[in-house]
Amino acid sequence: MKTIALVGKTNVGKSTFFNRLCGRRLAIVHDKPGVTRDRKEGLGHLKDLEFNLIDTAGLERTTELAAAMWEQTQIAINEADIVFMLIDARDELNDLDIRLAADLRRLKKPVILIANKCEGALQQHLLGESYTLGLGEPIAFSAEHKLGLDTLYQRLKPLMQTTESDKAAESSVESAFDTPVAPASEESPDKTNRPLKLAIVGRPNVGKSTMINRLLGQNRLLTGPMAGVTRDAITVPFSYRGRDILLTDTAGLRKRGKITDSLEKFSAADTQNAIDFAEVVILVLDANHPMERQDLNIASYVIEQGRCLIIALNKWDAVEGQKRVLNEMKDVLAHSLQQVRGLPLMTVSAKTGYGLDRLMSEVFNLYRLWNKRVPTHKLNVFLQQMVQAHPTPVAKNGRRIPMKYMTEVNARPPTFVIFSSNPDPLPESYLRYLSNGLRDTFGLNGVPIRIHMRKRENPFAAKAGLKK
Repeated sequence: MKTIALVGKTNVGKSTFFNRLCGRRLAIVHDKPGVTRDRKEGLGHLKDLEFNLIDTAGLERTTELAAAMWEQTQIAINEADIVFMLIDARDELNDLDIRLAADLRRLKKPVILIANKCEGALQQHLLGESYTLGLGEPIAFSAEHKLGLDTLYQRLKPLMQTTESDKAAESSVESAFDTPVAPASEESPDKTNRPLKLAIVGRPNVGKSTMINRLLGQNRLLTGPMAGVTRDAITVPFSYRGRDILLTDTAGLRKRGKITDSLEKFSAADTQNAIDFAEVVILVLDANHPMERQDLNIASYVIEQGRCLIIALNKWDAVEGQKRVLNEMKDVLAHSLQQVRGLPLMTVSAKTGYGLDRLMSEVFNLYRLWNKRVPTHKLNVFLQQMVQAHPTPVAKNGRRIPMKYMTEVNARPPTFVIFSSNPDPLPESYLRYLSNGLRDTFGLNGVPIRIHMRKRENPFAAKAGLKK
């Protein structure tokens, strides 16, 4: 499959163009220049053409991150088979356009010049200047209004002719980015070929991107001492000990009340989408400032979505009084996140790599438990023993709530249904009693568990003319 890189100055519409060809909003679009910083990949479509598409950071004048962003763009250009250079048809060319075009002319690969934001005759009239870039005839285009797609298709199709070797490579590669979450089976999840979806979340500047770079063994993501370097959720295919993983870096989440900028709101929404998409989530904390209220909010959201959660205390190599800090963290988790007992708490250092192997082993272990199926007959033995040890609460009618039998209706997370002829809601304390019993009996520590009550229909009601 061919790879196409999108390059250009800031605010020329690359991310809008990227989203248009991918068919959905994958990259954040905002009027503020320089929103995109890391390169972002997706599966692009144009009629019958299919290709890998890479969105890149906009070329800008010297800033604190400009050099690192340009390095990421150069990597994308080197990986690409075809390059799309975007310019803003409403603006005059400047030295950044000219320098970028000069670099692209030296490439031994096709370059297509696209004059974006070309919605009217006035903009098309200004296209003459773009010929001076030496990249051939520009395509008048509007990513926002879907103008110029036919022209782009005609120009792109001859460049997309695949060789036999390309076809062989394509047949062996599936699009991991669009792989749906398959229903759980009783087979071990490690026997499937579907990538495990792993998201790294946390407050700003706790070391999420540094951790991913260390796992990948390369500087794939921008990092820096300032908070808020990452804006988009960036998903990177990754293989760890033979297991395919989709590793997603996310923007730091601050308290909702402190978010006033619209761009940060988009970033926060992108992070929440990444959690919803994930199967396992690693919440990264700065071990020097562990577990603030915002961390608990993030953890609670992950658990509510039924995802596996691992707490990673990063920067552990710089912590004084490690035993004290670890004991304090265990106490906080035990009291503040009682809905999931036994959450894994890992000490790591993204800077040195300390603890990352143990962290990944815990990811696979928790994922296995998340997919676990418990046979119905074992559940009913368990239910009987739990009720004998502690009888159910009294219902509104003055009788104890009867619980007839129990079964697991779903995994991912483990979800159980208890059938009763009088399914009044069980108190939270009794639900927690059952959940903890399930964890102890079937080894489900650290995994969110859902328990529902359902009314058991009377099989004789229809014959007897009784109300159901």
